[in-house]
Amino acid sequence: MKFLFDFFPILLFFGAYHLEGIYVATAVAMVASVVQIAAGWLMWRKVERMHWVSAGLIVVFGGMTLILHNPLFIMWKPTILNWLFALVFLGSAFIGKKPLVQRMMEHIIQVPRAIWHRVNWAWVGFFVLSGVANILVAYQFSEEFWVNFKLFGLMGMTFVFMILQGLYLGLYAERPAEVEAETGPPDRDERP
Repeated sequence: MKFLFDFFPILLFFGAYHLEGIYVATAVAMVASVVQIAAGWLMWRKVERMHWVSAGLIVVFGGMTLILHNPLFIMWKPTILNWLFALVFLGSAFIGKKPLVQRMMEHIIQVPRAIWHRVNWAWVGFFVLSGVANILVAYQFSEEFWVNFKLFGLMGMTFVFMILQGLYLGLYAERPAEVEAETGPPDRDERP
């Protein structure tokens, strides 16, 4: 269910595009993003930052698409979003004690610190590449091809990358005693 909730605006954009075209699809995605935030708040009493950022970008770029009647603005949205994510992951390599990917996943799996840094850098590269791929497709192919790429291509790339990341992390997964020997006992304010 969480998966469908996260991709709710993209799925509605895709469906609306094939029924009514880019401008209706853009308006539908804008409304869906606002509904996603409201529903997240009503169901869980919180809204993920990713949803706020994505909704902000879709309202800005979607609004420019509708006002200026130019679909290139909405086509730039995935590139800008991916590049923002790349910047956040890049910044986390230098700010704070742990890279972002470690903060997000260490409750699931424990690997050596160097591996977390490698995976974090891999995410930076992936987000940069995804942004470049999106904009190349937007400028080199038809609008319909771009819409299909946005749903199937970018999502497919993400799933493949996540599977590869999981396999890579699995190679270095440590037993709890190995982790404690490397990092020391957990801080008192950290939950086990």
